[in-house]
Amino acid sequence: MALQLSTCFFSHGFIGLNNNNNENNVNSYNKNVNLRLLFLPSRRLLPASCKMQQRNLSSHHKRQQGKKPPSVRIPTSAKLQPNSEEESDPENSVLNSVDMEHIGNHETTCKDDADTRVDVKHIDEENLGTLSVSAIDTNRDMEHTDEQIMDSLTLPAVTKALAINRDGGEQLSGVQLEDLIGMIKNAERNILLLNQARVHALEDLHKILSEKETLQGEINILEMRLTEADAQIKVACQEKIHVELLEDQLEKLRNELIHRGGSGKSELELSQNQNKISNEEVLLARDGRVHSLSKEVDSLKTENLALKNDIQALKSMLSNVKNTDERMITLENERSFLQSSLKELESKLSVSQEDSSNISTLKVECKDLWAKVENLQLLLDKATKQADQAILVLQQNQDLRKKVDKLEESLEEANVFKVSSEKMQQYNELMQQKMKLLEERLQKSDQEIHSYVQLYQESVKEFQDTLDSLIEESKKRASNEPVDDMPWEFWSRLLLTIDGWVLEKKISNTDAKLLRELVWKRDQHICDAYLACKEKNESEAVSTFLRLTSSPASPGLYVVHIAAEMAPVAKVGGLGDVVTGLSKALQKKGHLVEIILPKYDCMQYNRVRDLRALDVTVESYFDGKLFQNKVWVGTVEGLPVYFIEPHHPNKFFWRGQYYGEHDDFKRFSFFSRAALELLLQAGKKPDIIHCHDWQTAFVAPLYWDLYAPKGLNSARICFTCHNFEYQGTASATELASCGLDVPQLNRPDRMQDNSAHDRVNPVKGAIVFSNIVTTVSPTYAQEVRTAEGGRGLHSTLNFHSKKFMGILNGIDTDAWNPTTDIFLKVQYSANELQGKAENKAAMRRHLGLLSADDQQPLVGCITRLVPQKGVHLIRHAIYRTLEMGGQFVLLGSSPVAHIQVNLYCCFVYAKANDGKEDLINKREFEGIANQFQNHEHIRLILKYDESLSHYIYAASDMFIIPSIFEPCGLTQMIAMRYGSVPIARKTGGLNDSVFDVDDDTIPHQFRNGFTFTTPDEQGVNGAFERAFNLYKNNQKSWQQLVRNDMNIDFSWDSSASQYEELYAKSVARARAAAIHT
Repeated sequence: MALQLSTCFFSHGFIGLNNNNNENNVNSYNKNVNLRLLFLPSRRLLPASCKMQQRNLSSHHKRQQGKKPPSVRIPTSAKLQPNSEEESDPENSVLNSVDMEHIGNHETTCKDDADTRVDVKHIDEENLGTLSVSAIDTNRDMEHTDEQIMDSLTLPAVTKALAINRDGGEQLSGVQLEDLIGMIKNAERNILLLNQARVHALEDLHKILSEKETLQGEINILEMRLTEADAQIKVACQEKIHVELLEDQLEKLRNELIHRGGSGKSELELSQNQNKISNEEVLLARDGRVHSLSKEVDSLKTENLALKNDIQALKSMLSNVKNTDERMITLENERSFLQSSLKELESKLSVSQEDSSNISTLKVECKDLWAKVENLQLLLDKATKQADQAILVLQQNQDLRKKVDKLEESLEEANVFKVSSEKMQQYNELMQQKMKLLEERLQKSDQEIHSYVQLYQESVKEFQDTLDSLIEESKKRASNEPVDDMPWEFWSRLLLTIDGWVLEKKISNTDAKLLRELVWKRDQHICDAYLACKEKNESEAVSTFLRLTSSPASPGLYVVHIAAEMAPVAKVGGLGDVVTGLSKALQKKGHLVEIILPKYDCMQYNRVRDLRALDVTVESYFDGKLFQNKVWVGTVEGLPVYFIEPHHPNKFFWRGQYYGEHDDFKRFSFFSRAALELLLQAGKKPDIIHCHDWQTAFVAPLYWDLYAPKGLNSARICFTCHNFEYQGTASATELASCGLDVPQLNRPDRMQDNSAHDRVNPVKGAIVFSNIVTTVSPTYAQEVRTAEGGRGLHSTLNFHSKKFMGILNGIDTDAWNPTTDIFLKVQYSANELQGKAENKAAMRRHLGLLSADDQQPLVGCITRLVPQKGVHLIRHAIYRTLEMGGQFVLLGSSPVAHIQVNLYCCFVYAKANDGKEDLINKREFEGIANQFQNHEHIRLILKYDESLSHYIYAASDMFIIPSIFEPCGLTQMIAMRYGSVPIARKTGGLNDSVFDVDDDTIPHQFRNGFTFTTPDEQGVNGAFERAFNLYKNNQKSWQQLVRNDMNIDFSWDSSASQYEELYAKSVARARAAAIHT
């Protein structure tokens, strides 16, 4: 209790002193207000004298509150000001408004309790009055004594706020110390009031106990009398019952006497009756006695009721006495608490007296400090005055300087004007001479102009005649020249319309061929006809087009791509990019290009324009039956595309993924035959059928064995293998599903797999049956002809080496263009590299990397996390970059089965290794990603994000591609397109596109990156050290290297030209052979 009381008063006084702990002070203050209310004695436990003392105390504080408003705490940051002599006594500012409100509330509660309390009737009212008066006098004496004590303890007003560093560094001002002393005095005053209340309560208790003993004696006597009255009541009740019986008998006798009165009776009966009457009279006399007894019983009953009421009152008084005992126990506990709190307050008072002695010394120091402050203030005032004067002087000097400048300018103008006036005089003289000469010449020129006008009129007539003739000639030529202002999408839509009419048997194959030739030439007539038929019905449009069926031969080649992917509608890997990029490049060169794809349920239909189903079905053979196929047409990136939707019960292409099914061999062999069936039934005569990877490698043997004999014999077959790692081998018996002759094809010189005689290899079959075989880079073409790189097909490739070559892929320079890339924060070019630096800073902020050092190199990596890509070298590059003071960003998709490009061989590889290596790679990089999750220089994103990939290409300074083998690779080309210098291993397409800056055997203009040969950590370290050294120590050379990389042409134009040459030679040989036969 003492600890709580001391905490209450001291925390109330110290609240607000420390600005660093405001929240704790507010909570402490709220608790202290509640605690203060606990120390006021309860009205239920105090006699009337205590009530009056409490009212006096409350009114006394109310008067103090009315005299002085609540004190305001002085913050520690307030300016020091001397205290005035009129400063109020701290005693008057002890209780604030919160204290008064709680005391008022407590008094109201006490009044309510007093109204409901049951007062003891035996307490002498005069004694109560005497006790109340004495209590009031004592209270006044105590107040007077407390005021004297307070006056003696009150400190003189301090002129400045004093800092007292005690118990944890709290600082107290002098005013707050006086508040503390005032609160201690009030606490002592409250304690004295509580002691007085305790004395009065003890006196009242003694009186109540004595009255209790007297009442107990009276109760005992009343109980004895009550027992006696009960016994008498019982006896009276018995007698009353007996009297009632006698009265009944008497009544019966009287009735008998009346009944017998008229008849003669014998003397004996009369005598007997007289005896009975005498007995009855005796009984009647006795009955009167009973009457008196009943009255006495009634009086005893009333007295008994009165006694019961008295007993009930005594019991209630006894319960009140018991309650008084409990209250006395509570008062005794409070007395012990008050004694302990008094001791605590005495100790605090002693400490405060010691502090007051320290305050006296501090006041002296404060006065000295204040004097110094005043001196400093005087010095500051002088300095400010001098500064103001200096500013005035400076302003005056500036005004003078402006005036001098104006004077100098006016002087210069005057000098110039003087010189110019002299020149003007000379100029006027010359002008007068020239005017005379001009007048003479004007007269001559008038004559010449007149003659020239006549000649001009004649020439205008001749020019008009010539212009009219030229316009007529241009109109004639325009009708025969190709139309260049229509997009390729327009011509693709026109071709799809013509093919739809052929399939629907609305035009003949011959007419369709002639109309296609007009489209190939981009003829003006067919363009005008198509535009004119927009508002006509289909029959009128067909008749309009049939009028145009007389045209010369086609100027270009007709190429059909049959593939499993096409970017962006069905893209898994680089295959989709090649199909789209090569087709667009060939189309720009004037060739007719069409693509046939499976209609996957998971492809991006929003990237297909004008998608519609043809009103015709194509039947194809499979597993001994004919199945219908629905044909859809649309344009993708301006290219005409056919989508085949098989109506097969196994729903081959409605699986939710492109690859990864157990029956992939059947799925794609079915599609390959359905694609050829579409060409046959549509009457198409392509020059080149280009198939890609093992999924459509079935086209080559199907074409020569089944469809060339049926009339689809105009084409040459070109097969491109994008990665010999995936060959799609399967049991030879599965080849029969698509209608091929298994015994004829399961031979060593045809489709039989080189490592298993009971299996067939679609890639080998395409190599054998195709007229042209290509892969995606020259170096990779050499690597796959070795036993290590050929994956079992090196002997077949060497045997067919004359038709096998490597052509480096290109990239879509429209999609990957930093000057127009919508995914970048800032577009930039090779001539304006500032945008690249801004993208680097923006990506650092986006990924949460440290961006304090703009010159810190950033290494990027975008790859699939498979062993082929050198994942162990990527891991080493991360740590090596960190050691060399760089930053590293990885965007890598984990090796999940359903996103592999060629899954069957992936399964074979996984089975050979139990799938453990891919799983380890994935888990390993997840662990590294978690390790560097919040690192300021490393960030790993284990998913593919198209927009983020553009961002990383643009932001990175270097790009790491440490592949174990790489057929072509597009990331190094895209990186250089965005000015990111590649660090690559010399293998496959990387060796054909990245040339080391320190290689003297390479012409200087072709050097564009850093390479290493051995696939180990030493090779990576060497390339990294050279790259970082050039970046940090020779920024000028680095910037020139970046510009050179961005200016390299990696478009499909050169690659398409090589394919065009291969196509043309193959078609020419076929036509020459046809002529000879």
